[in-house]
Amino acid sequence: MSESATLNRRERRKQETASQLTAVCRRLTAERGLAGFTLEEVCNEVDVSRRTFFNYFATKEDAVIGADPGEEAAKFGEDFLALGSRGWEAVVDDLLSLVIAHFETADIDTVGHGEFMQALEREPKLWARFVGTTRERERQAAALIAEREGVDPDDPRAEAAILVLTTLLRTTGDRLLRPGNTREFSAIMTESLSALRLVLATPSFRKDSL
Repeated sequence: MSESATLNRRERRKQETASQLTAVCRRLTAERGLAGFTLEEVCNEVDVSRRTFFNYFATKEDAVIGADPGEEAAKFGEDFLALGSRGWEAVVDDLLSLVIAHFETADIDTVGHGEFMQALEREPKLWARFVGTTRERERQAAALIAEREGVDPDDPRAEAAILVLTTLLRTTGDRLLRPGNTREFSAIMTESLSALRLVLATPSFRKDSL
């Protein structure tokens, strides 16, 4: 086996372990709150040591939030810039594709997403941290868009692209958790983007057209 293949397998194992730790912490937090379980319970369920846990996360709070925001943002940025500028319409498509890829790589399902939202609702400090992390990611993503498209960081088109993405994420999350939903994240996101584009393509209402 090549060195590259070995590294890829090792990286996949690390991602799987991190995802398992996050999933267990989210479920237990949703059920009992952060103070209602111990790290030993988490480690026993995932079959890792406390030392291994701390190789991934510094606290239970970090595990509930998930992957390291800085590391995750850096990887997202590299992938986005590597696609190169292909016009403003492609910006939204590229953002959507990368978000879907992240969602699938993180192995998040409807149950896991629901437990995460329940955990945030149960622990206000986690919600506040999640909101802060989200806003920072949005700021970083807008800067990446501006860099790729060669415009100023405060260009309204970059901000608009992020607004579209955050709207799609919110509505997709809501639809994903609707009772009886059987559709996957990617299908809902793609459909929502198509619907948004259809609405925006509708001719504007003008008084002088009456």
